[in-house]
Amino acid sequence: MSHSNLPQEPSAESAEPLRDIVKDQRLGAAQEWLERYPPHVIADELARMDAVDAGLAFRLLRKDRALEVFEELEPVDQQPILEGLRDRSFLDLIEGMEPDNRARMLGEAPAKVVKRVLGGLSPNERRMTSALLGYPEGSVGRYMTPEMVALPQDLTVERALRTVRAKGADAETVYTLPVVDSGRRLTGIVELRELVLNAPDTMISELVVTEPASAYATGSAESAARLMRETNDLNLPVVDSEDRLVGLFTIDDAVEVIEAADTEDIARQAGAAPWAGHYMAASVWQLARYRALWLSLLLVAATLTVGVTQAFEATLEQVASLALFIPMLIGAGGNAGAQAATACVRALAVGEVRSSDLMKVIWRECRVGLVLGSLLALLGLVVGTVFVSAKIALVVGITLVIICGWAATIGGAMPLLAKRLRIDPAVVSAPMVTTLVDATGLVIYFLTAKAVLGV
Repeated sequence: MSHSNLPQEPSAESAEPLRDIVKDQRLGAAQEWLERYPPHVIADELARMDAVDAGLAFRLLRKDRALEVFEELEPVDQQPILEGLRDRSFLDLIEGMEPDNRARMLGEAPAKVVKRVLGGLSPNERRMTSALLGYPEGSVGRYMTPEMVALPQDLTVERALRTVRAKGADAETVYTLPVVDSGRRLTGIVELRELVLNAPDTMISELVVTEPASAYATGSAESAARLMRETNDLNLPVVDSEDRLVGLFTIDDAVEVIEAADTEDIARQAGAAPWAGHYMAASVWQLARYRALWLSLLLVAATLTVGVTQAFEATLEQVASLALFIPMLIGAGGNAGAQAATACVRALAVGEVRSSDLMKVIWRECRVGLVLGSLLALLGLVVGTVFVSAKIALVVGITLVIICGWAATIGGAMPLLAKRLRIDPAVVSAPMVTTLVDATGLVIYFLTAKAVLGV
């Protein structure tokens, strides 16, 4: 089937950037640009702009589109726009937000903004927002929506559909309908599809999925999001400590949670502090500040390598050609360790490995490292023989086997040890593993040289 006639969403990549249009004060052209593109594209463009230009562009949006665009923005990008709005526009925008989106925004806002927002909300919206803010940061409670349709378990399909029609307009989603008992305890879920496809006099108790996947409101939002990915659920019921239904964790919020967690892990694995906000909107100094601390720590850690080299200075003086292979050896070991660390951090994040699997991971990664080291040793023997001598080549080959086995073992074990110590495994980043392996790899190299060459 040909898809050539299907409508295509306009791409902002080939068009003139909104940032340039606003800077030139071409407000008519800016309004045309804002009318042309969907909310998520506009939000991305606003996040790339400075606070003044983003606020000006946002005020050009129609009132009905402004809320859609605002909810697409990250909380850190919402703050400067809010600060530029007058009271009436400010209150209309905040009142129209979904309670979970509003709570996440206020969780990162200054106290004066929180006070201003809560003071301007209607009693019902204020109650829901305050309840969500009462949950710990990073918990499911901060992300769930309390606006849902919960069905009593003794309804027929006809009465259930009548309830959905009556209350569905105020709910964030009606595709997944939690079923509760008289004490509002979760007994199961029923999909809207099942209600539509079954006879009106069918009892929904016959259609309910009992013991559905669910999450506690105080539990980790990231764990709940990854659970949804495993179970392929669009919505996850959220309960309190007594199993009473308090909300739904929706798939759009779950995707945001996983994206944020993965972004943080990638930054830490690269040896940088994670930052909030759009990369293109961050200044050079901001990006440098986020990376400087880790680089400084790694530089200090790298002095171990200097110390090791100095300790074996006499060996180097006797066999100067050993120095030729130092970059190759520490590079191979560092990369092997980084690969193992990255694989284990990822496996921990998606639940494929637990901290209790430490010894299994150590045994597995050690063998992987030895296999890789053996393959590299064959190349090392050839290179060493061609450029120096057979004895030096033998030292290089033996060292590659030991270094790769050791590096993979360390790289695989450190994230799991960090997890046991309740440290973010991503903090044990690849650069940190690489730096440690560099220093220990040199010790292995020089000790091997002394044993083989007798120096």
